[in-house]
Amino acid sequence: MNPQSLLRRSEFEWWIEPTGQMRVPGIIYASEQLIAGMDEKVREQLANVATLPGIQRAAYAMPDAHWGYGFPIGGVAAFDPDEGGVISAGGVGFDISCGVRTLHTALRPDALEPHKAELAEALFRSVPAGVGSSGAIILDEREMDEMLCGGAQWAVSRGYGYPQDLERIEESGRASGAKPECVSQQAKKRQARQMGTLGSGNHYLEVQRVDTIFDSAAATEFGLHQDDIVVSIHCGSRGLGHQIGTDYLKTMVIQGYRPIPDRELACAPIHSELGQHYLGAMRAATNCALANRQIITHLVRGAFAEVIPAARLTLLYDVSHNTCKIERHSGDAAPRELFVHRKGATRSFGPGHPELPLALQGVGQPVLIGGTMGTESYILAGTKESEQLAFSSACHGAGRAMSRTQATKQWRGRALIDQLREQGILIRTRSYRGVAEEAPGAYKDVSAVAEAAEQAHLARRVARLVPLICVKG
Repeated sequence: MNPQSLLRRSEFEWWIEPTGQMRVPGIIYASEQLIAGMDEKVREQLANVATLPGIQRAAYAMPDAHWGYGFPIGGVAAFDPDEGGVISAGGVGFDISCGVRTLHTALRPDALEPHKAELAEALFRSVPAGVGSSGAIILDEREMDEMLCGGAQWAVSRGYGYPQDLERIEESGRASGAKPECVSQQAKKRQARQMGTLGSGNHYLEVQRVDTIFDSAAATEFGLHQDDIVVSIHCGSRGLGHQIGTDYLKTMVIQGYRPIPDRELACAPIHSELGQHYLGAMRAATNCALANRQIITHLVRGAFAEVIPAARLTLLYDVSHNTCKIERHSGDAAPRELFVHRKGATRSFGPGHPELPLALQGVGQPVLIGGTMGTESYILAGTKESEQLAFSSACHGAGRAMSRTQATKQWRGRALIDQLREQGILIRTRSYRGVAEEAPGAYKDVSAVAEAAEQAHLARRVARLVPLICVKG
């Protein structure tokens, strides 16, 4: 994207002034270098989002933004239902409630290193990964509906984890308002054997070391110290979420709001029957993702117990980055409830926010930023400024710099695995092609993205994590 096509408001804030049917400006938070690396399609899609009815303040893009389906990935937009606001399936994405969960292990590098290869094999054996992967859990119709209503709370009630886990999950591990009856039988069928599985693409299970502490006070509050070993899980609602996205996008194209500048922006008024049905299905998929990450946590604990019994895996936090949530914000007037779409963007509530666990209110919400299997990841903390800047939102990862097809032309999976092993990173995968598609070089510089988020005051850096073991689909 040409930076000169934007109005620069500050070093890390760039505006698309309203023109044509735009109701609000588009705002991108990024460095000039990150802007220059963005596809022009990001600008076009952000301007299109700004035309939707009921949108408040602006259509936002985070530092890791790249073009997606309808909304740019890294896009944020909030809608007021009383001003004709809409819900857009494309504004949530196909992998509904995809997110990251990070766990403490109570281990240090000297305790891990002698068992590293054995642990990699145990994790790979314990957590199914890959396209169409299935697990040992099979849900009948009754259990499926109970899972879709209960989320991680359902998983804990079935013995997958502990009640205290729920204290460190958004919404205590359960999205209210889920409507399993609004989820198609095809979606439920696809999910019946996929609980406790990673899936493919950019999803991963990673053992990491805390490499750098940026904010010692916040790190202490998060329970992080130099050289701590942690585990991060990145996955979502699997086949169920994808099918819900497919089902409702098709319906919204036919029955939804008109006119729209791009059919991929298909949407429905929040107060409409279609809008309410999608919200109910989306919340059911959110619960599916929360339950899925909870089950994977249980499987990971089992693998560690088998190899390193001294490990104690406790949750730091679990946050989703493909969602639409009702949150109280000041839009263009007094504070009120808005429907905040975050597609490839992470909620970043600042210190004192009432929706945070008491233990985190003094420092703000952990913002978990995933890297790639060969590069660092970051833990940030939400800021109070982010509320006014972007409805308490921050980036979610590095963001792709090239397509998967382009990546496979440039890299070979086996060679990448060998290169990463030489760097001390063990990769376990069922697909060499999948590794090539997710090559570190196919992504933006996650350190530049995290720094831009901090410089823009969306969130502040707390710790940098480097990979040691990565299980990929």
